[in-house]
Amino acid sequence: MQQYQINEDGFYGNFGGAYIPEMLYPNIEELKNKYTDIIKSEQFQQSFRLLLKDYVGRPSPLYFAKRLSQQYKAQIYLKREDLCHTGAHKINNTIGQILLAKSLKKSRIIAETGAGQHGVATATVCALMGMECIVYMGAHDIQRQAPNVGRMKMLGAKVIAVHSGSKTLKDATNEAIRDWISHPTNTHYIIGSVVGPHPYPDMVARFQSVISEEIQLQLMEQTGRDYPDKIIACVGGGSNAAGAFYHYIDQTKVDLIAVEAAGAGLYSGKSAATSVLGTEGIIHASKTLLMQTADGQIVEPHSISAGLDYPGIGPMHAHLLTTKRAKAIAITDQEALQAAYHLSQVEGIIPALETAHAFAALEKIRFHKNEVVVVNLSGRGDKDLQTYLKYADQFINQKHKSDAK
Repeated sequence: MQQYQINEDGFYGNFGGAYIPEMLYPNIEELKNKYTDIIKSEQFQQSFRLLLKDYVGRPSPLYFAKRLSQQYKAQIYLKREDLCHTGAHKINNTIGQILLAKSLKKSRIIAETGAGQHGVATATVCALMGMECIVYMGAHDIQRQAPNVGRMKMLGAKVIAVHSGSKTLKDATNEAIRDWISHPTNTHYIIGSVVGPHPYPDMVARFQSVISEEIQLQLMEQTGRDYPDKIIACVGGGSNAAGAFYHYIDQTKVDLIAVEAAGAGLYSGKSAATSVLGTEGIIHASKTLLMQTADGQIVEPHSISAGLDYPGIGPMHAHLLTTKRAKAIAITDQEALQAAYHLSQVEGIIPALETAHAFAALEKIRFHKNEVVVVNLSGRGDKDLQTYLKYADQFINQKHKSDAK
């Protein structure tokens, strides 16, 4: 019996719903009434699956990380979403949503982005389908994710810098929603994570569920069983984690581990660990856990990672965490950087800063001998090289000192 999936009213337990302004009511109702029939149709599924295969490059490999496995005395597999076209899992969702937008006869696409991966994935599918693309991005994120800004522009997208608030993901989302209110009839908003009003959290999770669908088949092939003991994924809004968890959320024998950004420290005042610091509230038209003051003002989050720099989490994850179905682990900026360098030098894979948080969690978990662990390697680190290079001397010197011993 399903316990953790969304119900017919758009809630995961106490979390979810659609708390929307009246101007958006027709758009949301249209999506709610049509999305499942469109997504389940044979025509949609044929187009979606073909693009995932021939354009995105799916299935992404499930790689047995031999040296990590030896270090942690477990069988550690990496789900290589970093090898998808555009370099992250985000493309799974944008392929699905651009096909949905075409079915709804929309001509204009808007999106928000933090780390830039969703913006690149949206610009990519808009170029593929010949549709207008506007991406809202915080001015601070534009500076720290310059390579992705360049990619979006090369793909033909208009990137609009957002200078309000903390100039990060929350503020970009606010501006995208304002745009949608101003252009309700011809515009589809491709939300990049399992956040926002129903049906977006469910819709995005469905598109990303291809990740756990493939994990089942790949684990069966490699281990003789279709489930791991643990799945580890980083969580900002939480789309990559939703995709990795999706087919296992009602299998309680599988431990679900959601890794959040603790920033400068959990209680430093510069953190994004919503499950610890958040309380129930409404953000971006959804009831969930969010970081807020006693009178309901949003507390600005902080993370070295632009994609985890969000004051809330998706309602699916809020439900999983508050019911103890999933466990949260908070990782600091410093721990994430160390994990990124470690993975690079042990397995020859440079991860995105978001993904590095998931790998840092390996240090905080006690594994049973030979248990099967899947880490969702949600993105590659090209976009973060500028940040990594700031800390290169520290971490490369650490490795050289360690090797010398």
